[in-house]
Amino acid sequence: MIVELRQYTLHPGKRDVLMDLFGREFVKGQEDAGMKILGWYRDLDDPDRFVWLRAFASMDERAESLPRFYFGPVWQASRDVANATMADSDNVLLLQTDTAVQLPTGRVTATLFYFGGPVPHDFATDVPALARFETLHAENNFPQLPIRTGENVLVLFTVGDTDLQPGTAIKVERLRLCS
Repeated sequence: MIVELRQYTLHPGKRDVLMDLFGREFVKGQEDAGMKILGWYRDLDDPDRFVWLRAFASMDERAESLPRFYFGPVWQASRDVANATMADSDNVLLLQTDTAVQLPTGRVTATLFYFGGPVPHDFATDVPALARFETLHAENNFPQLPIRTGENVLVLFTVGDTDLQPGTAIKVERLRLCS
């Protein structure tokens, strides 16, 4: 499964506007275009951040689904309202996992571990995670939407607040999220 972890910085006070639009129009619109929305959240530590994940069965499916949505009627009808809420929508990691995932509603923590080289395959394997994603080093096959490149990241989603230790990671970022 191919996953995008998308972190949007919004203009002050606009998160509820985007989340309402997202829930009302964009979840179904993207799913109708062939994507799966894994979860969408408020960042509890940043009132101007919206975090969400969407998945594709493959990179080929990504290449087909994204234009179907962004050039289709749902996005075209609401893009001006959505874009007016966003200060930055380019903080996107392209990830992969080998298991089916559906993140729960409510409180979750996303812990991002950054490594100087490949993610160690045995890193944090004993953590009871809801989902485990690793960087997918692949060419962006929909360049209209930028993705971050040149990084080696492991992302663990866990229930509630967690304080996972960095181990051999060179940097750790924690996102306390709530749907």
